Amino acid sequence: MRRSLEHQLSIALGFTVVLVGIAAGAISFWLAYQDAQEFQDDTLRQIAAMANNDVLHETIHLQGKTENSDPEDKVMVVKLPPSGRSLNWLRPDLEPGFHTLDSNAGDWRVFVRRSNGSAVAAIQATEARNEIAIHNALHALLPIILLLPLVLWLVVRIVRRELAPIHVLAQTLDSQEPENPAALSDKNVPDEILPFVTSINQLLEKVRQLLTEQRRFIADAAHELRTPLTALYLQVQNLERADTLEAMRERITPLKEGIERGRRMTEQLLSHAKNQISAPVQESVNLSKMTRELVADHLQLAESKGIDIGLEGDEQLELRTDPQAMRLILKNALSNAIAYTPPGGDITLRFHEENHNIVIEIIDSGPGIPDSEKGRVFDPFYRIAGTEGNGSGLGLSIAHDAALRLGGTISLENRQPGTGLIFRYRLSA
Repeated sequence: MRRSLEHQLSIALGFTVVLVGIAAGAISFWLAYQDAQEFQDDTLRQIAAMANNDVLHETIHLQGKTENSDPEDKVMVVKLPPSGRSLNWLRPDLEPGFHTLDSNAGDWRVFVRRSNGSAVAAIQATEARNEIAIHNALHALLPIILLLPLVLWLVVRIVRRELAPIHVLAQTLDSQEPENPAALSDKNVPDEILPFVTSINQLLEKVRQLLTEQRRFIADAAHELRTPLTALYLQVQNLERADTLEAMRERITPLKEGIERGRRMTEQLLSHAKNQISAPVQESVNLSKMTRELVADHLQLAESKGIDIGLEGDEQLELRTDPQAMRLILKNALSNAIAYTPPGGDITLRFHEENHNIVIEIIDSGPGIPDSEKGRVFDPFYRIAGTEGNGSGLGLSIAHDAALRLGGTISLENRQPGTGLIFRYRLSA
C-alpha cells in the first residue's frame, strides 16, 4: 500500500499539535483556576485585615448573609462572638487562617483574623469562588482553543509548501525526453532531498552515456554488417556468372568464408546483447575443467594455422562466479589470440591464485598492441590499422563488459615489442 509523505506528515504533526494543545490547555486551565483561587484567598485576607471592629455585624444567617448585607455581596466580614456563643455554623473557636466550612446553605471559604482578644472572619461562598475561578480559567484557555485550528491549518500549509520542490522534481522527471534526459536542478531543494537529487542526476548521466553507447553500437553494427552483406551479394552474383564447374568451385570458397565471418559477427553481437541484459549468476566453477573445454573447442582452428596451445594451472582451483560470463570472457580472448597469432606460433592459457585473487592469462606470440592503442581496443568494432581482416573488433569489447559485470579487471601487456601479448583477467577469489 502506497503512502503519501505529505499526508503522513500532516497527520502526525496535526496529531502532535492537538495533543500539545490539549495538554497546554489543561495546564493553563488548572494554573489559571489555582491563581484565581489564590487571588480570592488574598482578597479575603486583605478584607479581614482592613475590617473595623466597630462596624462589624455579629449575626449571620443560614443563607450566609448578615442582617444589613446586600444579597448580591460575595464577600462578608463578621465579628466572631466570644467563646461559648455561636453564629449558627460559624464556630467562635476557629483558629486564625483559612478554613472551608459546610452549612445548610452550601460550602464557605473563611479567613479568621484574631487581634487584641477579638476575632474577625472574612467569608465567601465556595460556589461564587468557583464560578469566578472557572470564568478566569476559561478566559486563559480561550486563546488556545481559538488558535488550535489556525495552527493545524498552518501545519498543513507548511508541510505542503516544504514538499512542493519534490512535486516539482517529479513533474520535471515526467516531462523528460527519454532519448535525452536532462539533469534535475538543485535550486530550492531541501538539504535532506539534495543527496537524492544528486543520485538521480548521476543515474541520468549514466543513462545518457548508456544511450550514447547503444546508439553508437547500433550505428557501428549496421555499418559493419552492411559491408559483409554487400560482399556476399557480389560473391553470389559472381557465382551466378560462373560458366564452368571449376569456376563455380573457386567462387564458392570466398562465399563460404564471407558467410562464416558474418556468422561469427552475428554470434558476437548476440553475445554482447545477452551479456548486457542478463543478471550474473553465482556458481562454483572449476577453472581447469572450463579452460580444457575452451581449448578443445578452439583446437581445430588453432591446428589449421599450426598454432600450439598450452594449458597451465592448478586442477583443483575453483571460484564462485557466473560461468556463462566467465566462458564468454575467455572464449573471446582465446579467439582473439588465435586470430592475431601468426601460423606456427604458440598460445599459453594459464591460471593461478595470487594475493586472494584469481588470475587468468592468455599469452600469445602475435604482434602485440601498440601502447597508444591499448585504451581504444576495448571499444566496439575498433581494429588496429592493418588488422582489419582478422576480426570484427568485438571480442575485447565483449570480454571487457563481461569482466566489469563480474567485478573483475582486464589488462593487456606486451611481452616484448613484436613478440606477443598477455591478456590478463583478475577476479577476487
